[in-house]
Amino acid sequence: MYTDQIIVFAIIGLALILFIWGKIRYDVVAMMALIGAVILGVVPADTAFLGFGHPAVITVAAVLIISHALRNSGVVELATRFLQPAAGHPTLHIFALTAVVAICSAFMNNVGALALMLPIAIGSAYSSKRPASEVLMPLSFGSLLGGLTTLIGTPPNIIISSFRQAETGQSFAMFDFMPVGLGVAVAGILFISLIGWRLLPKRSVNNSEKSLFQIEDYIADVRIPENSPYIGHRLVDLETLAQGNVAVVALVRKEDRMLAPSGYMRLKENDILTLEADTDILQKVVDEANLEIIGSAGDSTQALQSDRVGILEAVVTPGSRLEGRTAHNMQLHTHHGINTLGVARQGQPVNERIGRVRFVAGDVLLIQGIREEMPEALASLGLLPLAERELSLTPKKGSIVAPLLFAVAIALVVFGILPPQISFLGAVGTMVLLGELNLRDLYESIDWSIIVLLGAMIPVGLALEATGGTALIASPLIALSDIIPIWAILALLIFITMMLSDVMNNAATAVLMAPIGISIAHGLGANIDTFLIAVAIGSSSTYLTPIGHQSNLLVMGPGGYKFGDYWRMGLPLDILILIVSVPLILWIWPL
Repeated sequence: MYTDQIIVFAIIGLALILFIWGKIRYDVVAMMALIGAVILGVVPADTAFLGFGHPAVITVAAVLIISHALRNSGVVELATRFLQPAAGHPTLHIFALTAVVAICSAFMNNVGALALMLPIAIGSAYSSKRPASEVLMPLSFGSLLGGLTTLIGTPPNIIISSFRQAETGQSFAMFDFMPVGLGVAVAGILFISLIGWRLLPKRSVNNSEKSLFQIEDYIADVRIPENSPYIGHRLVDLETLAQGNVAVVALVRKEDRMLAPSGYMRLKENDILTLEADTDILQKVVDEANLEIIGSAGDSTQALQSDRVGILEAVVTPGSRLEGRTAHNMQLHTHHGINTLGVARQGQPVNERIGRVRFVAGDVLLIQGIREEMPEALASLGLLPLAERELSLTPKKGSIVAPLLFAVAIALVVFGILPPQISFLGAVGTMVLLGELNLRDLYESIDWSIIVLLGAMIPVGLALEATGGTALIASPLIALSDIIPIWAILALLIFITMMLSDVMNNAATAVLMAPIGISIAHGLGANIDTFLIAVAIGSSSTYLTPIGHQSNLLVMGPGGYKFGDYWRMGLPLDILILIVSVPLILWIWPL
């Protein structure tokens, strides 16, 4: 083994450990790997950032933007209308949900399709008196299965296509993935609908904030007496006194009751404040501000809502500005006009002081704010509302311009007129010119962590190939051809890729495994397409853990799932995918 190979293996091995550890964001890990590779001389400094201009990265960014435009158009929601009749029967209900999200994710980003369907799924489960845990994991898995069917359905497919382009001079076409991907998706959706959902825990996590967040014990009314030193001070000063661990959720002044009052309102004598805080913090505020406790605020969160002010649950999405931060240092009330009333993680309330809770992706927050202002605040923070579609992050325009432009872009790719990165980027530019997208939405719709991950990992993956590392990894599998048939080697490649994608981002898995698949094909004298399609299937089969894909992480909190719940349905699904995909690959893409 040469020195360069040792260096590349060490860098990738350390990156893999950090991916599995999960304490450092995967885009940061990828950038650290790239910088380390440049410093140690295995990636030339003048080519270190060429990955950010790679066609696969441009295509992924364009598809993320188009997915956002499709969500805004409202046209995708038309597909959900047939869910209502199916909601009466569990099997039909889950089949309808998974089928719709799979169809959407074939042409949208997986997470975008899931985000569109998540509130609908929760609302339909609630109205059908079923736990959210029964429908949300099937919804997530359905979004992953749908992504298998087209070039743009999931980033790994785009990456795999770019490696084929580099190897043969021709990329995969838009629907080259469909014969195998559709067969796997149909088999997976049928399994999930008929058997899979029955293997999941039936936890009573639903949409009622009263059932998940018992905040009544933490709400009290206090009066501002004439000798309080805080008369004339702002509400935010009172919150600062408690270091962000108290929320002023209502203010009564004479005959006026104001919910979610502005933090800049000045306190007056005899004002009555409704405070949300634990006992110790409440007592500290009462003592230091010389307030008078006059009783409980009531036994229902309905008293904290009105036509103007609402309370809803929202989930912290991967990449949210709240990840790794607290309500106190984000100053949510002062800067964004929302009060955090409760936090739940994996279906259980977090009993720490709210101001000190460090948020993670998948946390469910109970928040109060002005109804008209909350959509913009939630979108800015990266929170996804879990209400039935009464609150949307963006107004639906009902326009068909975005879907038509998207269809034209797909046609240009299908007929070979333009490559995907040019066609889809052209569609994005046209949407901006026609007013279907504003520049703020354009930049906010891109998941920059994925872009950084790909831009950084592509040069590292190419270094693995350039140093002969991929051939070294492939050689043991090639040697197995003397004792086992090639179809078994293909299955083993899919299995290894599956295991990797369960502990690290699936796009990074595709970057590392695609050149290994090509090396195995060359060593066996086989068709490289056979092994690239195998890597594509394995890369997107992230069903055993919540950390392999953002869709799985997004449903973890609302579904009340624990880390170990995913393998219950994911393991038999992985086995089914292996059984179905290997013969399909060998039939459609013969050796």
